Amino acid sequence: MSIKKQFLKSKPVCKVTFALDADQVNNAETVAVLGEFNDWNPEAHPMKKFKNGNFRTTIDLESDKSYQFRYLVDGKMWVNDTEADQFAPAGIAQEENAVIEL
Repeated sequence: MSIKKQFLKSKPVCKVTFALDADQVNNAETVAVLGEFNDWNPEAHPMKKFKNGNFRTTIDLESDKSYQFRYLVDGKMWVNDTEADQFAPAGIAQEENAVIEL
């Protein structure tokens, strides 16, 4: 898992690249990143699957904010990014959401 942040100088935006390795998602067919930035919509930010089974997507997010997010694997399994800046209670049982701070 990895998160790459690229802050733009021309506007208050950060290009955030979310990436997952194939072994981290058990050879999944689909992965989407859901979060506060897309109202937890599973169709808003599907990740591209590469030939090696890795997934990646880049999203422009407003700087100077923090966002809770998670990955949805094959439409049924939730996965947190171990490289998140922090974690916050998800409000469901003992679950947590990953948090990215920009």
